[in-house]
Amino acid sequence: MDIRQLQYFVQAARLNSFSRAAESLYISQPTISKMIRNLENELGADLFYREGKSIRLTDAGEILLSKAQNIVESFASLSSELDSLRNLKRGHIRIGLPPMVGASFFPAVIGEFHRRYPEVTIRLHEDGAKKVEDDVETGLLDIGAIVLPVDTAKFHCFTFVEEKLELLVPIGHRLTGTDSVPLKELAEEEFVLFREDFALHDRIITECVKAGFQPRVVYESSQWDLISRMVAAGMGIALLPETICRDMDRSRISVIPLTEPVIPWQLGMIWRRDRYLSFAAREWITFAMGVLGQRYSPPGMSIQRNE
Repeated sequence: MDIRQLQYFVQAARLNSFSRAAESLYISQPTISKMIRNLENELGADLFYREGKSIRLTDAGEILLSKAQNIVESFASLSSELDSLRNLKRGHIRIGLPPMVGASFFPAVIGEFHRRYPEVTIRLHEDGAKKVEDDVETGLLDIGAIVLPVDTAKFHCFTFVEEKLELLVPIGHRLTGTDSVPLKELAEEEFVLFREDFALHDRIITECVKAGFQPRVVYESSQWDLISRMVAAGMGIALLPETICRDMDRSRISVIPLTEPVIPWQLGMIWRRDRYLSFAAREWITFAMGVLGQRYSPPGMSIQRNE
């Protein structure tokens, strides 16, 4: 048994798929299948039930996973610390970004980071903020951009955007031209929202309930531009962050400040408190803080730089 077998096994168990595990590890599916089969032969037990293209752990697999995760994490921590000690400015970073966050804030940051550190590769994973947070917690991602607040007992975090949500209505809507709108005024409207795996989905519904009504949701999407087009087509209204609203086509959509209450939209970069970060990941955090603007740092947070 060697560490690669355990690494491949843990990743396959996390993703419930040999093919997805192989893709995430930059190896071929036959390679990972062969390594896990060799591990099963060595242990004398099947580790996965193979059901077509999907897999799930056997009882023996569950037992091995409980031990292998600690071994793999300890080995990764050792390797990362040794790389940092040798001051190797290369590596691989897994970053999670909600779609509208990535498009609005990160292309320039990632481009400049790549110019400074051309040997560091960045793999971006686009998902809703709740999924990004979960994947940072489980170790599938090193770093994630999410909608705050976050559990600071689990994560380090710095804030890089503090805005509020604004109301989008189609031109000709009864609220077009209004200076501001209280949330309770929208009780009879039909809403176009982000999907449930986006933090704004729950945030908006929660605030509507506090205002005394359950919003009527007619459509959900993962794409802010599709949401805005649905509004322009008269399918409903939407609440989106100021950054997104600045790019709206004002000939088709009216953007109105929302009041009573103002719904904040704060973005932060998070990473696990109890997990060692590679040199590349720590350098990315320091670089992103400088470019995006550090506004919050939990007590005791330390990011060491190696020049």
